[in-house]
Amino acid sequence: MSTSWTPGEMMAVAAASLMRDDDVALVGLGLPQIAALLAQRTTAPGIQLLLELGVFMPHPVEPAMGIADPRMWQDAWSFGGVLDALGAMLHGGRVTLGILGALQVDPSGSLNTTMVSAEDGSVRRFNGSGGGNDIESLAGRVFVVMRHDSRKFRPAVEFLTSPGRMLNGRPRAEYGLSGGGTAAVITDRAILTITDAGAVLASVHPGQNPEDVIASTPMPLIVPDGGPDETAAPTAGQQRLLRTELDPKGWYLG
Repeated sequence: MSTSWTPGEMMAVAAASLMRDDDVALVGLGLPQIAALLAQRTTAPGIQLLLELGVFMPHPVEPAMGIADPRMWQDAWSFGGVLDALGAMLHGGRVTLGILGALQVDPSGSLNTTMVSAEDGSVRRFNGSGGGNDIESLAGRVFVVMRHDSRKFRPAVEFLTSPGRMLNGRPRAEYGLSGGGTAAVITDRAILTITDAGAVLASVHPGQNPEDVIASTPMPLIVPDGGPDETAAPTAGQQRLLRTELDPKGWYLG
């Protein structure tokens, strides 16, 4: 079934719909950045955005290529540093929402952003945690925004970069982690909510067949009684913002 939106637009809209007006959100690079800006401009105008490098409450008016692009810092309340963002704010318990990407995720919401192995046994290494482990460990809740590729879903991640809601079958609080962990995984096909019991197929996006989504998610999934909901489709106003103001060059939403 054809749609009038791109997979990236659907992810940004779905993620923005879950953000709250009173959130203090620590935002990562790429689609998390676009989703948070969309929420700020539409459904959650009171959301307070924080960039890992220490920029507080930016209101960009031009598209920016990443959080280190000065265009992303437009009209910020203040400019600090990483210690302010990850220290005073995140470790101080002031961040209610973290938005991350991932190479792999498991049913507890644990993330791998470090390495993946190929069928021939070779290993490809990536940047690793950065501030991701801090965010996953300490933010009030975390959204993971990523493409729905079967290689990304694992019963257990190959490398535990950032801890989920449960670790070795035990609640994360037993390990001294104060944050709530992953609350949702938003893909271009569905929204999975992460609970202590595992990953729940909460909704599928318009045009997606739930059975096909389940088949392309090779990890245990809980399906609600009556089946998953349907995610709200992008509105014309949301698409206009995404295409003409937030990402007109298609850096992230293509």
